[in-house]
Amino acid sequence: MSKQDNKRYWRANLRYLAILLSIWFIVSFGFGILLVDQLNEIRIGGFKLGFWFAQQGSIYVFVVLIFVYIRLMNKLDHKYGVDDD
Repeated sequence: MSKQDNKRYWRANLRYLAILLSIWFIVSFGFGILLVDQLNEIRIGGFKLGFWFAQQGSIYVFVVLIFVYIRLMNKLDHKYGVDDD
């Protein structure tokens, strides 16, 4: 991989990280703390939605984002020829 490709690869990797961590921040901090009162007006399965995001939702979103990151990085690795295949 050339030096220019190496820079593009890491720039794309950092962009993916920034986007995914921003989504997690919005879900965990925004929905779980800042918007908890508005979300508590909505109930799912008898539980207030704001409470659910604060207790479980951000964890579930984080786990989903891990799998999204794996998929994105596999595609990026394949694009730049640094995959294991």
